Amino acid sequence: MPHLEVSALVEICQQKHPLDHWLRCECPTHSLGKYRCAVMLFARRRHFFKRVGLPCLIIALVIFFAFFVLLPLAFRFSVTLQRGILFLTFITYPKGLDLNNPASIGLYATRNFYITVKDHDEDDIGVRIGVWHVLPKNAVRRFKRELHVEEAYDEDEASRQPTGDLTPMPSHIGGNNEELQQLAPSLRAEFPVVVPENEQLFYERLLRVPGGTVVLYLHGNTATRGSGHRSEVYKLLRQLNYHVFAFDYRGYADSDPVAPTEEGVVRDALMVFEYIANMTSNPIYIWGHSLGTGVAAHMAAKLASLKERGPRGVILESPFTNIRDEIRLHPFSRPFRHLPWYDFTISQPMYDNRLRFESDKHVQEFPQPIMIIHAEDDVVVPFHLGYRLYRIALDKRSRSWGPVEFHRFDGVHRYGHKYLCRAPEIPRLVQNFVENYRNAIY
Repeated sequence: MPHLEVSALVEICQQKHPLDHWLRCECPTHSLGKYRCAVMLFARRRHFFKRVGLPCLIIALVIFFAFFVLLPLAFRFSVTLQRGILFLTFITYPKGLDLNNPASIGLYATRNFYITVKDHDEDDIGVRIGVWHVLPKNAVRRFKRELHVEEAYDEDEASRQPTGDLTPMPSHIGGNNEELQQLAPSLRAEFPVVVPENEQLFYERLLRVPGGTVVLYLHGNTATRGSGHRSEVYKLLRQLNYHVFAFDYRGYADSDPVAPTEEGVVRDALMVFEYIANMTSNPIYIWGHSLGTGVAAHMAAKLASLKERGPRGVILESPFTNIRDEIRLHPFSRPFRHLPWYDFTISQPMYDNRLRFESDKHVQEFPQPIMIIHAEDDVVVPFHLGYRLYRIALDKRSRSWGPVEFHRFDGVHRYGHKYLCRAPEIPRLVQNFVENYRNAIY
């Protein structure tokens, strides 16, 4: 029997036992057939593995090596790649936005202009950065005819719904209505109509009117100063009767295509702040969002170290402690963060190349009040990083310095990383913060 072919064995067994009982058959002939079939099946699988499985394994190993070894090594030794991943200047939206025409996104009565930033005294050329100056609502209402925005203003007012937590403020709060009323006749006589030739002078005159408030907005990485969620912030601040300045760091939008660095973007922010401070004695507040919170904390610390005029307060929206903590917890780093060589190839090189944004250090270096706002469902900058920064500021700053506030927003509202400006509590929180410290000196 052992010398019979397997097919013959199977045929004999199937004659003795029905096919549906074949697998339960105890027949010696059948058992031998099953043994020979198993041997042949194993041989076929082994052959299949050699033909298909081994090449697949090799391809998988190559992909793993390229993605988890070569890519981190390339990141370690390429400062250009590190800056590109951090600042994401190549991501631009909305497409086709004309930054020379802010009215195209509903920001009428907004001036677009450019400031030249010199990185050192011997820098003869400098870096040109694009800036917007958004006029406050009370100024637009009073001069809408001269600004040619009557129709846009009336349509905006007709479509605007009252904000849940924003109750009408007394006339002396949130704006300089009395001062504007007194100066209106002389301003109208000097500027019967605002045209490109006198636009700069008109905007700067309004900026100097006493009793006003200025907010310098520092955006995060990607896109431009005209991105949707950012323009929502400007419109909110306009409704509170604040002048708003927003700009694009070097390398972004219509600013000069110079590779950004931490020192570079902080210098850009300092130059815009200096421009505002030279134009007006009204209080200036800094509002930073995401990466902009790192810029805000760093520039406030630098102004304090230089003993220059600083902001009256700093608002940090969705902040982090430092870049090392943030990139480890960012969704993009999830495939890499548990690698044994993560620090060696990713976080340490950025630190060595001075891409740090150490807000946990900088909040201990300037005395102005701080307000931190953060949504619990933020997946880009995790909520606990913002809360940790608050605890560091609370514990490490001098008791004689300005207070530190923290406001959390429940994840059920789904504000996420970008849309805290839609929270109905925000206008009142901002108003209270501004009014509490507009005359305070620390």
